[in-house]
Amino acid sequence: MIHIATGLIFDRDNKLLIYLRDNKPTIPFPNYWDLFGGYVEQGEKPEQALRREVKEELGVELKECFKFKDVECLAGDVHQNIKHIFWAKIDATPENLKLRVGQKLASIDLSQRHNFKFANILGNIIDDFTQSGIILN
Repeated sequence: MIHIATGLIFDRDNKLLIYLRDNKPTIPFPNYWDLFGGYVEQGEKPEQALRREVKEELGVELKECFKFKDVECLAGDVHQNIKHIFWAKIDATPENLKLRVGQKLASIDLSQRHNFKFANILGNIIDDFTQSGIILN
């Protein structure tokens, strides 16, 4: 089973940062919206993988991140995987950030989630987070 670290990263205005995946037919879910994160490499813990991926993809070092939950993803992705879901806040807005993956960066209110086509189960994960009652400071 492959392990993937995924982050619900919120900006200073408590908006969820998302990015539009490249529109290449050779990648999974081209032209869908995505959350930040990626594969957990050998010897890494999921939290370490998330910190590394956010640094690579967004150029931001996460000061702290919090575990939300783990989700088995048995269909839809290229490989069956376990997604280790975290959430974090950063002191920035999209205007202060440089996206290093995908086509476009956006920040959305959680209530706007259904206006975007998310890759695989990510929309459900956002819905679960919204219903969890976690309060962003």
